[in-house]
Amino acid sequence: MADMVQPDSNSLQILGDDSSVPSSPATVRNDCSITPLTPSPSPRVEVRPRMACPFSVVVAIDFGTTSSGYAFSFTQDSEAIHMMKRWEGGDPGVANQKSPTCLLLTPELRFHSFGFAARDFYHDLDPEEARHWLYFDKFKMKIHSTSDLTMEKELEAVNGRRVRAIEVFAHALRFFREHALKEVKDQSSSVLEGDEIRWVITVPAVWRQPAKQFMREAAYLAGLVSPDSPEQLLIALEPEAASIYCRKLRLHQVLDLSLQPITNGLELDESRPFDSSFRQAREQLRRSRHSRTFLVESGTGELWSELQTGDRYIVADCGGGTVDLTVHQIEQPQGTLKELYKASGGPYGAVGVDLAFEAMLCQIFGEDFIQSFKAKRPAAWVDLTIAFEARKRTAAPGRANALNISLPFSFIDYYKRHRGQSVEAALRRSNMNIVKWSSQGMLRLTQEAMNELFQPTIVNIVKHIEELMAKPEVHGVRFLFLVGGFAESPMLQKAVQKSLGQTCRIIIPHDVGLTILKGAVLFGLDPTVVRVRRCPLTYGVGVLNRFIEGRHPRDKLLIKDGREWCTDILDRFVSVDQSVALGEVVRRSYTPARLGQRKIIINIYCSATDDVTYISDPGVRKCGTITLDLPEPREIRATMQFGDTEIKVTAVDVMSNRSVRASIDFLSN
Repeated sequence: MADMVQPDSNSLQILGDDSSVPSSPATVRNDCSITPLTPSPSPRVEVRPRMACPFSVVVAIDFGTTSSGYAFSFTQDSEAIHMMKRWEGGDPGVANQKSPTCLLLTPELRFHSFGFAARDFYHDLDPEEARHWLYFDKFKMKIHSTSDLTMEKELEAVNGRRVRAIEVFAHALRFFREHALKEVKDQSSSVLEGDEIRWVITVPAVWRQPAKQFMREAAYLAGLVSPDSPEQLLIALEPEAASIYCRKLRLHQVLDLSLQPITNGLELDESRPFDSSFRQAREQLRRSRHSRTFLVESGTGELWSELQTGDRYIVADCGGGTVDLTVHQIEQPQGTLKELYKASGGPYGAVGVDLAFEAMLCQIFGEDFIQSFKAKRPAAWVDLTIAFEARKRTAAPGRANALNISLPFSFIDYYKRHRGQSVEAALRRSNMNIVKWSSQGMLRLTQEAMNELFQPTIVNIVKHIEELMAKPEVHGVRFLFLVGGFAESPMLQKAVQKSLGQTCRIIIPHDVGLTILKGAVLFGLDPTVVRVRRCPLTYGVGVLNRFIEGRHPRDKLLIKDGREWCTDILDRFVSVDQSVALGEVVRRSYTPARLGQRKIIINIYCSATDDVTYISDPGVRKCGTITLDLPEPREIRATMQFGDTEIKVTAVDVMSNRSVRASIDFLSN
């Protein structure tokens, strides 16, 4: 039960019938200081015609957990998507179309490098010197796993030093901004002004509003756009972007697992129309990479000719940090998309395999030793993780020979000095028969060992897709698109094919790691392509209503001027999993509680369920605030949009019909 306080500048009263609404209450609850002037039970639709893109170029940044990249397209030639320049450095045999998401700061906390350059420089540092440098990798996951995200959130570098997360993200985005602008200018025949560029940043669909706002604030700090021009930056949802691109696919651009025999990962029948292995697909990409330009269909691709109006499909974005699922329906003839079920997923990305490998090392060598080695030899630890990453990509079901992972010399030497015995002796003592020792200084992981590392993550992914497909709203799915870097893994492909191949067609785009990036560019060119989305949570505000004996609990009773009011009632804006079309709005009108008031602050509450009545109910939490500036102390009408990838708010002074400053904040709780 909320504390009783005197009204403050946040308190609001309702206009209109004095018999139903309190005038400025002498005593109100702090959590329940507003009542709506115009309660509307459901969002209204304002039809938004598709506008010509007001920008000359769209630049999309796919900010991934393990790898990142950018692409761009000129609006005058929107069928051509230009990929970023090939990166220097990298691993032999790996297509380096994106860069590892790792960042290096100097001991003085200045930006040094990003991607392969950061990784290679850090690798070459003297071990003693490396301890003073700040190396960050896979840091995007920290934003997903933080329940109470604020601007003060800190990230820990490999050496244990901490830096504000917003600064690390801004450094990375600034790096992409500089590289992308240089490439755009090299290819542009005219001089581009800053306001002619629309930027798009990708985030997981399962991210909540605070994390989306965090990425926007990092983009402002990095100088991508000004906070005064928020419309110049779009936040794209990763599986949604992939879905947008998948609409354009032609038959020769996909691998159809449904038409392949379930084998040990090797194809048997070369005559099948879709039987094009990833090895061939990668070779095709390598040959075309000198141009780095991909052409997309102006309409929808051949694959969609098989879809009828109303057919449903799932996009499973299997990335480094998360698996992210979205369910769409294509609307013909316009080719727009409708979301059928709220975004779902979880932390079941490829990083789970890395963590399983680290746990295996702890089991063999002792957790205390591994933690000590990471702290004292951070660069060598990074070397070891890179070696595992390269071998992880080659793991396939049914592989007969073991995978060899080189242990850095400093690991072998440090263990001998730390424990007084050899690495080989540690392996023997651990009784772990699925990992062998090679005299060439390598760990030999048997097929059984690789299965043990992959299975927990893969089982979670398959289970999540199966649970989603079992829901009534999703019944009748015809296609399952696997995208994201982890979708390249034959281990994951076979598991999905085995479990779901009889239920629907499983499609993997050839350039699977770039699907989201290309889709993000298409989203920037036309943000109206996803016409209907599902609300991930119930959102609302706390209000006062007439107290009704027998219906309302006595602990919610507030007596003001002889009238009885019920406090803490949740006035819903939208409900969880509610369909909200692009352009649908929720309107509420508010007026200041006292003369001279120049600002109204409204607390927003959310819940993962719709079965709530009061803002004090279990599972309801304060998640943000709306701030309305008052040029004059009179009625303000606030309009909220829930159908975009971010929640937006605008407001007007009702009497003058002029816009007033309105902002929504999810990071200050």
